[in-house]
Amino acid sequence: MPRKKNPSKTYGQKIIHLFAEMLFSNEKRSLSELAKMLDCSKQTVSRIIDDITLAYSIQIEVSFQGQQKYFRVKRPKSVLPVNLSESELSILQMCHAFTEHLLGKQLFDQAARAIEKNKSQLPEGSIISSKHFANKIPGNIDYAGYHQIILDLISAMEARKVCRVRYKKISVSKAKSFYIKPLKIFSHKDTIYLHAKMAMYPGGRYKEPQFDPLLAIHRIEGLEITNTSYEFPDNYNFEKAFNQHFGVMNEGVQKVTIEFSGWAAGYVSERNWSTDQEIINKKDGNVILTFTTSSEPELITWILSFGSEAKVLEPARLIKEIKKNITAMQAIYE
Repeated sequence: MPRKKNPSKTYGQKIIHLFAEMLFSNEKRSLSELAKMLDCSKQTVSRIIDDITLAYSIQIEVSFQGQQKYFRVKRPKSVLPVNLSESELSILQMCHAFTEHLLGKQLFDQAARAIEKNKSQLPEGSIISSKHFANKIPGNIDYAGYHQIILDLISAMEARKVCRVRYKKISVSKAKSFYIKPLKIFSHKDTIYLHAKMAMYPGGRYKEPQFDPLLAIHRIEGLEITNTSYEFPDNYNFEKAFNQHFGVMNEGVQKVTIEFSGWAAGYVSERNWSTDQEIINKKDGNVILTFTTSSEPELITWILSFGSEAKVLEPARLIKEIKKNITAMQAIYE
């Protein structure tokens, strides 16, 4: 089917969007990425790039990686420093404080130095303080020892290189080695994850796995960047893969309906649990939430955390699993 045009953006708005994105990011962007970003065809993107080049005399570098075409605005050799404003630095201070426990000391110190450099360029009398922000960290993971692994993964993603990882699952005693194509590093509930595609063992046969690897960074015991290149998948969509449904693991999507009472009713009403969620407010103050989940183990743990304030209404199979867990918990204390 032909791509539907986004009626909310004119051709001129798309030119401005693309121009700003390429000028300020200084990153290579594939034709597929730009088409997805602008919600238009690849032919339209090519026409916009041609118009930008002709109208504004902007030099755009074109390169190829496999069958994928990439674009990047060519920068001058010397660029004047661009200082951040007070409000921009305040937001960075806040983000800095909120992510300190995730970054680890070395990465955190690098971020701190970057902020201090910009603070020194502000006009006299400007006050940008980090004391306004903090983060509650009990139960956090110490990522100080994984600084180099994170940097190596970033390098591998930039260069599109296959990596050999040695990974130890939480439920096993010995690490296992395999090859991956790293795609995206992201955080979820104070844990840093790597989403990847499986890669073929050198000289072996590739077998498509049921699910793509989702690796917790702190369980990676070793990482080696190989000389083997890979192409970033054209159809990769992080938002669709992880931000549509409840749960970080992908074990199959199912719809659930839960009734919440007391404090839990207000808590769940304030948040987004899936893009298709429905909330019904009852006259007695209770809330009925219907949403989709991709991970039943995470869902069961979440439901049990509300105690008697949560009651599963559907599906029947999930009700049985909840009852089974409650019975097992009760037996521990008898």
